[in-house]
Order: sequence, then structure tokens, then C-alpha cells
Amino acid sequence: MTAHFGRIEGLVVLAFILGAVSAAPIAASQDDAGQMAPEMALSSARAPVGLTGDDVVAQMLQRNLLRSQQLQQYSAVRTYEIRNLEGKVAAQAVVRVEYRAPDKKTFSKTSEKGSSIVRHLVFDRLIQSESETSSGREHHNSAITTTNYRFTLAGEEEVGPYHCFVLEAIPKRKDKYLFEGKIWIDAEDFAVVKIAGHPAKRPSFWINRADFVRRYQRIDGFWLPFRDETFVDVKMYGRRVLTVDHQQYVIDPAIHLQAEKGDMGYPD
Repeated sequence: MTAHFGRIEGLVVLAFILGAVSAAPIAASQDDAGQMAPEMALSSARAPVGLTGDDVVAQMLQRNLLRSQQLQQYSAVRTYEIRNLEGKVAAQAVVRVEYRAPDKKTFSKTSEKGSSIVRHLVFDRLIQSESETSSGREHHNSAITTTNYRFTLAGEEEVGPYHCFVLEAIPKRKDKYLFEGKIWIDAEDFAVVKIAGHPAKRPSFWINRADFVRRYQRIDGFWLPFRDETFVDVKMYGRRVLTVDHQQYVIDPAIHLQAEKGDMGYPD
């Protein structure tokens, strides 16, 4: 029984990492972002030659702050799943999410199936941690800022329809809630398009290896999560894949109208 709950605990830790790291581009960056000049933040031109990784992140933080100030509310439907490598679903939950500025999220389940233990100890705790830490100390300590990471501009790359700067992110301390990996940032909107990496510190005795990828999408001028994948190698339990699909976004109609009119300074 102890081993069983230890393996579940490992999945809980990885779930929190995914939530903490991936939510950081939208919030928890206002202190650093406030140091930049507004006119620099509103520029939609691509960055000049000689730009550093810290320059890109500074632009990203300021743009995220502006976007978060405009985004007052939205709703979405998420599907949480844990599968083995053969594709067999161990647990699934479909959840409706309601966001209200500045940092309030409410969650309501619409369906669930599979292991009740996994649903309770992984999905429920992931949802609870996201609700509690969206603006708390844990979130600030895991945010993608120069306080927590060193950034190196590694080049440029296409990610779907988005032309991106690629940054190497090196954590400044060995912390299981920080990650080591890469960040793809849109070269025009200075928004996070993709994050990929692994924990800076082994998150649990039960975890042999963990890798995650989060992808974002642009909807009505805002950048919101699209799909999360966390690949976990758990002792005595094997390889498992935790996925979260984010769909059916509905953004406040008034905010949608502002974005369409170009009030946020985005290119068409």
C-alpha cells in the first residue's frame, strides 16, 4: 500500500509542476514586467539583431501583463487523462473551468471514469493546487522570470503557424518546482507558444524520469493553453502519460470586440 501511494504521489508532484510552470507566462510576473517602459512593451515589431534571452523574456513579461489586464473572464473545457504507453486509459475527468480576473478560477466536473484513486489523488489535487496557487508564493517562486532562470537565446524556429524565438531555460537553483528545458516565444506577440523540459530536481523517489510539453494557442488576441503532455517513468509502475486538453474557449464578448478592434496593439 505504501508503494502504491508513493507512485501516486509522484504523479501528483509532476501534475503540480505542469500547472505551476505552465501558468507562469500568464500571471505571477507583474513585478518584473512593471520595470519596462510601456512604449517598448506595446511595440509589435520583431526584435532587433543582438537581442538577448533576457530581452525576450522582459518583453514577454510586459506583454503578458498587458494581456492579463485585458482578459477579464473566459470559460473552457478540459479533459484530464492518464494513459499507459499502449493507450489504455487509467483515469479521465472532464472539467469546466471559469476564469475571472485577476486570478480566480472555479472548476466543475461534468464527467469522469476510471480509477477513483487516481482521479482523487492526481486530478483533484492538480485542480486544487491550481486554484490555490494561481497568485500565491508557490506560483511566484516557479514563475518564468530572471529571478528563477538564466535564459540564452538559442535561435529561431517555426512552431505551427508561429515564428518563434527559442530560449534555453536554466534554473538558478535545484528546485523540484522549476524546470530545465526550452521555451518558444512568438516573435511578434512575445507570448509563450511552447514549453518543453524536465524538473530541475528529481521530484519524488518514485520518479525515474519525467518530461513535459505544453503548447499554447492564440484565441481572440489572447494566448491560452492548448495541450499538456507529461511523460512519467514511475518505479514499479511503468511509463505513464498525463495529458490535459484545453478546448471550447469562450472569452468575454466585450474583450473579444476590443481585441478585434486592435485595442491591444496586436498585428492583424
